[in-house]
Amino acid sequence: MNAPQPLAQAPESLYNLLHERCQGREDQVCMEVPGGQSWTYGQLHEHAARLAGLLAQLGVQPGDRVAVQVEKSPEAISLYLACLRAGAVFLPLNTAYMRAELEYFLHDAEPALVVVRPAGEETMRGLAEAQGGIRVETLDAQGGGSLTRALAEQAPEPLPPHPVKRDDLACILYTSGTTGRPKGAMLSHGNLGSNALALESAWGWRDDDVLIHALPIFHVHGLFVAIHCAMLGASKIYFLPKFDADQVIKLIPKATVLMGVPTFYTRLLQQRELTPELCSNIRLFVSGSAPLLEETFEQWHERTGHHILERYGMTETGMNISNPLEGERRPGTIGFPLPGVHARVVDEQGRELPAGEVGSLQVKGPNVFSGYWRLPEKTAEEFTDDGYFITGDMGTVSEDGYFAIVGRAKDLVITGGYNVYPKEVEGFIDALDGVRESAVIGLPHPDFGEQVAAVVVPEQSGGKLDEKELIGQLKGELAGYKIPKAVFFVDELPRNTMGKVQKNVLREQYAG
Repeated sequence: MNAPQPLAQAPESLYNLLHERCQGREDQVCMEVPGGQSWTYGQLHEHAARLAGLLAQLGVQPGDRVAVQVEKSPEAISLYLACLRAGAVFLPLNTAYMRAELEYFLHDAEPALVVVRPAGEETMRGLAEAQGGIRVETLDAQGGGSLTRALAEQAPEPLPPHPVKRDDLACILYTSGTTGRPKGAMLSHGNLGSNALALESAWGWRDDDVLIHALPIFHVHGLFVAIHCAMLGASKIYFLPKFDADQVIKLIPKATVLMGVPTFYTRLLQQRELTPELCSNIRLFVSGSAPLLEETFEQWHERTGHHILERYGMTETGMNISNPLEGERRPGTIGFPLPGVHARVVDEQGRELPAGEVGSLQVKGPNVFSGYWRLPEKTAEEFTDDGYFITGDMGTVSEDGYFAIVGRAKDLVITGGYNVYPKEVEGFIDALDGVRESAVIGLPHPDFGEQVAAVVVPEQSGGKLDEKELIGQLKGELAGYKIPKAVFFVDELPRNTMGKVQKNVLREQYAG
């Protein structure tokens, strides 16, 4: 077993932890939107306090879920803080989710309030009405919408922070599984607070750090890892609506930290301006959410003089393992367990394996979630008798303690940092006219790491199914990143003696 480094215990309330860290630095800029507005820490927390008061006026009680599907903006971060302050449970939803996906989330989570971007208001109101009249408000990318108008018109008093406990729910993030049914990972104030403190310690966060934030905020990486680290240091954040290589290049000399997915780095490597001189002020380049190719790691060092720090986390756990701040950042590895985290590699009987052998990666620590929303049986399946979470990833650990991921026990596809679960996509494809069955796989992609591909068996042998038409039918049903970028038609799928589709055979066959 890999013994964890010690970790100071997180306070009961995540909101109080983040708020206390900016005391005396209220005038420090928190978020600056290039070409737009700037928010100080004082302004952000004052806005969050009044917004928490508005949530109470709208009927949101401690423990109620608030589902949020909005564009990235400082106001959206304020809404997140307001939910934490009010003791509500924040439920971020990917802006790419379509009607069928949203319908499931509303039915399963039963939120008291849904905040949606104006473009999705009509669809969301229809879904909310069908679920019993859930209240719907809007918030746009510029911070406008009905929620902002209500804040101005009703002028609520700031709501004092609700006295939560460490095990109280702070957020629910939905993640799918091999069954295709999304599961709500329940993350407590203690889970998120402890993980933020572990990262602050492991990455040596400083109060003069300046972060480039180009990640989405419905994801663990962008919402928790990046935002929490910066707020613990009362640091300045360049808050970009989305990743833009030209814009990031211009900001690099003004920043000290960039957090990204591998796609960020492959695209930045295409910029001629990328030089050691440009990056001389940066102290830390972090990559996660998908495996970083060793080739990218080496090219980045050649072009900038910096070694990217790769780390490993999951929706259910936040961050678990990281390459070191000081010392060798070894390509192809994810490094060592974070402070407070245990990690081990075991065989099928749960026995810990010696260095170098491949097995199931399991983790345990204060960062690990309590379970899946309203799915106690599924929760029990994912934990060992001694309390370790079974990640579903296959890994190894070296003699000197570096962990590495070598594959996935499940057929998860990670494209551009987003998780795609084949069973979910297969369900939509199989429902299309003319399709007998399908298998969704991940194939190598130079930019996104992996691309989604589908191998489809027509209803009739030699049946005429059209790739473009099939993809077109999926576009109104699934988020864009889940839609196959390539479709292959076959008479039958390869299966083993137990009848299970051999996706490894398909990946090898179509890898080129």
